[in-house]
Amino acid sequence: MTGANSPLLEMRGITKRFGAITALDHVDLWLYPGEVLGVVGDNGAGKSTLMKVLSGLYAASVGDIVFDGRPVHLNSPRDAQDIGIEMVYQDLALAGNLPVHENIYLGREPGRQRLGFKIVDRKLSRKMAKEHLDRLHINVKSVDQKVEELSGGQAQAVAIARATAFDARLVIMDEPTAALAIKEVGKVLELIKRLRDHGTSVILISHRMDDVFFVCDRVMALFHGRNFEESEIASTSRNEVIGWIMGTKGHTEALAHDRL
Repeated sequence: MTGANSPLLEMRGITKRFGAITALDHVDLWLYPGEVLGVVGDNGAGKSTLMKVLSGLYAASVGDIVFDGRPVHLNSPRDAQDIGIEMVYQDLALAGNLPVHENIYLGREPGRQRLGFKIVDRKLSRKMAKEHLDRLHINVKSVDQKVEELSGGQAQAVAIARATAFDARLVIMDEPTAALAIKEVGKVLELIKRLRDHGTSVILISHRMDDVFFVCDRVMALFHGRNFEESEIASTSRNEVIGWIMGTKGHTEALAHDRL
């Protein structure tokens, strides 16, 4: 929460250019331990580009990232994962034909090295996966169930479980409820709250104001690749934030009504 002494993450003056196009223009972002930050903005505002810089997919053209008080250089997603930053992508990137436990540890399977090869311990994988899912109150029929047999909400929960299986300190979520049935949205949002309760920081990219106001502690808006406005959730309103998304400050009741 924002009462913590110092930020877990600081992104300072992040600029990202693609040739002649400037997607991000000196954007600042900070995040405290155990805080859920909502990042909002219209299509093309720079949300996803900023998160790809943070997750190591893109290198910033200009700017600095400080994580846990130390400057970091993230040249790949593995660099980000190594310091505890994980991203849950909108398409989840799960292997539908593999069981839940193999998805959770895919690429980082428990096991031992023998003659230069890794021998995967599937019994341990099942045990660890069940314990991790239980800790997050994620319910699936079995850790041996194939992901393609899960509901959308269950698959999203498994993707979050995979992101947090290695003690992630920060999880980035890109529109985690966008493709879910209404009854499953609440379960995913409650899972985000449980991550916060466990001390994990979360950045939530979302177009859904209900989600942002239900689960976030603070919200920041980007507009045309720049910082536009931000606030503690308790000090703003849905209509005001919708105005920020449209590039409007001040009185936004009429504009927000038109938008909705």
